[in-house]
Amino acid sequence: MIDLTKYLSENPYPGRGILMGRTANNQAVIAYFIMGRSENSRNRIFENTEDGIRTKAFDESKMTDPSLIIYHPVRLLPNGLLVVTNGDQTDTIRDHIAQGHCYRHALNTRKFEPDGPNWTPRISGVMKPDGSYNLSILKSQDGDPSCCCRYFFEYDNPVPGVGHFIHTYQSDGDPLPSFQGEPRLVELGTQFNIDSLTDTIWNSLNADNKVSLYVQFTDLESGNWEYTITNKHN
Repeated sequence: MIDLTKYLSENPYPGRGILMGRTANNQAVIAYFIMGRSENSRNRIFENTEDGIRTKAFDESKMTDPSLIIYHPVRLLPNGLLVVTNGDQTDTIRDHIAQGHCYRHALNTRKFEPDGPNWTPRISGVMKPDGSYNLSILKSQDGDPSCCCRYFFEYDNPVPGVGHFIHTYQSDGDPLPSFQGEPRLVELGTQFNIDSLTDTIWNSLNADNKVSLYVQFTDLESGNWEYTITNKHN
């Protein structure tokens, strides 16, 4: 089980990350952050929408290519599922679920991002109303774009006090190395509330590369939820 502060602070570029889990006092936890190395990637903020959040250019005059960086990272679906991803596969999952399919069916129609030589993985998470959740990653096989590897991790009846964290890159590099292995186990325990988890993640991310962070806590008994949005550009 990793120490989230140490794990993030020692990695200058995990890229984009999704954390899902449950605190010891029965709060379902979701966190999603984005980072950037280029001016185009760093020129973004998170903004509220009626069903979640979207990325938006902070300075529209500096936006050069919106294709892989402008999307809806978080959408709440009518059936109570909450979808979190690092790209427009959020909408792919939403659309396929609306047609009666599952998130796996949706992601089998997608693959990693077409941004060679990095071939950035697509990471996705689906949180169910009961607090169980799924994570997935679609990535090239060791940098070979001829093969898309799809991995799905499903957590039924999650252990209280534990979360799982997946991110796009192992660390900085050229090309950027894709995430390896299973989602990392994270201790959530009782030490985190929404403010302390927001502060922990935001303050642990590399100061030059961090861009935006979304954190949501949902009380699984009442269904009440709250969220925070943190943007480097205010």
